Amino acid sequence: MRYHILRFDIWLCLLLSVLLAMGTGKIANSILPQKYEEHKQEHIVEVGQIGGKANDETFRAKNVEDLLSHETFTIESKGIQYMNRGAGYYKGMYLYAVTLPSGEKVAARINNDSVLRGDDIYTGMSTLPVGRVIKEDLSTEANFLSQIEHSEPLDRKDFYIDMVGGAEIKSEEDFIELPVMLVQLATVAITFPIFHMIGSKIGIFPCIIPPKKKKEEEWQ
Repeated sequence: MRYHILRFDIWLCLLLSVLLAMGTGKIANSILPQKYEEHKQEHIVEVGQIGGKANDETFRAKNVEDLLSHETFTIESKGIQYMNRGAGYYKGMYLYAVTLPSGEKVAARINNDSVLRGDDIYTGMSTLPVGRVIKEDLSTEANFLSQIEHSEPLDRKDFYIDMVGGAEIKSEEDFIELPVMLVQLATVAITFPIFHMIGSKIGIFPCIIPPKKKKEEEWQ
């Protein structure tokens, strides 16, 4: 087995870049949590709007026919049954297999922050957020169907219910952790060659790529 040892100058520049990246990451970490709170506030929807909490005026859908005949509606589901009948990712969206009061099962994207739960989370009735029908051929995604139909098949695969709308909120990980990591990687990528160039200019580091003249002299 062959081992490749990096030169001291490369290690030193890399170390300096990593230390600087820790600093930029810390700065980003101090700014982004507040930005995340602003992001959540911007995506709060009013009661009765798609993705928001249902009110007394929101139509209660009982079956597929009700879903297709109303522009907006809500669904009442026993306890947490709406999230225990299967789920899967469809084009980046997490859809649940929701059982309608009629027993029919359809896919639904749900804003869990807007679910109204009864006194007992398991036996009480949960009122799902206000939703609408989105026409989509779910059968084109075999992996998704294998996930959401792992226990029982959907009765309709030509649409899903959108109960999120403008209330879509990014996860804290996507909003904060990923950007911080990218900032740190960018810091290393930018500062490493700068540190080494400065060291080469003042003569304490050898050039990573020898000048053309020097290469020609070595070959003569």
